[in-house]
Amino acid sequence: MDARVAVFAPSPQLTITVEDLDGDPDVHLHAGGQGFWQSRMIAALGVEVVVCAAFGGETGRVLRALLEDENVALRWHEVTARNGSYVHDRRDGHRSEMVEMPPDPLPRHELDDLYESTLVEGIRAGTAVLSGPSDDRVLPPETYFRLTSDLAGNDCRVIVDLSGERLAEAIRGGPHVVKVSHEELGAEELPDLVRACRKIASSGVHAVVVSRADEPALALLEDQFYLVRMPRLEPVDTRGAGDSMTAGISAGLALGMPLEDAVKLGAAAGAVNVTRHGLGSGGGEAVRELSDRVELEPIEE
Repeated sequence: MDARVAVFAPSPQLTITVEDLDGDPDVHLHAGGQGFWQSRMIAALGVEVVVCAAFGGETGRVLRALLEDENVALRWHEVTARNGSYVHDRRDGHRSEMVEMPPDPLPRHELDDLYESTLVEGIRAGTAVLSGPSDDRVLPPETYFRLTSDLAGNDCRVIVDLSGERLAEAIRGGPHVVKVSHEELGAEELPDLVRACRKIASSGVHAVVVSRADEPALALLEDQFYLVRMPRLEPVDTRGAGDSMTAGISAGLALGMPLEDAVKLGAAAGAVNVTRHGLGSGGGEAVRELSDRVELEPIEE
């Protein structure tokens, strides 16, 4: 079967960015949100991806049109809940938020339909990524426990990249891989992060990967800790590096790579992403080349 990943992206986001073009404003409209950014990188790595998402309101109609030009398949539902949107000004070289419209909560029946299609696509693919919406009110946190548990119980590898209550609920469901930031764990020192990883792994998680901003990521793979030493590249925009890392790990697992090689691919994807203006962007050739330069340094607890 061809490598395939299903991505749960409950409420994609319309992004509007104002750039400078020879002194004149240059407006860019793109599909955005964590799940879409992850999907774009997965597709760039040569893995078929299907995005399970809900679209509603004017923003939803625009998003669907934009996604038709992307290299991803859609399993979409038309809903009454509007998708969120933001407008950022980057004319001075820095990203400034002008306005953000949050997404609407998904009504119960609309969420049930999206849940069901995600379950089907995840089981078909054998690998699923669960991402979060931009606002906590879109869906109840316990959705992530049920979805993780149902997918994992039907031979689907579940990779989660979440925060807060959504992360806690997904961990309770027993995912295969958890990717999390050190800020989310509330710790910076390695001993504290090691203890946090052990606690997460006690739920039956096979791998925990902790991004640490400019420091090497920490990875617990099966029962061994590693520092993930990534290539040094000059950053253009650091946003989206974590999502690209999650995407690379997911793509690697879908391609049949061992956990160690999948983490290397993820680290390279995150490194490439920061050299570009587009979130979740990067070429597969560059990512694969750099993955050979990623080092996993074993460390003792």
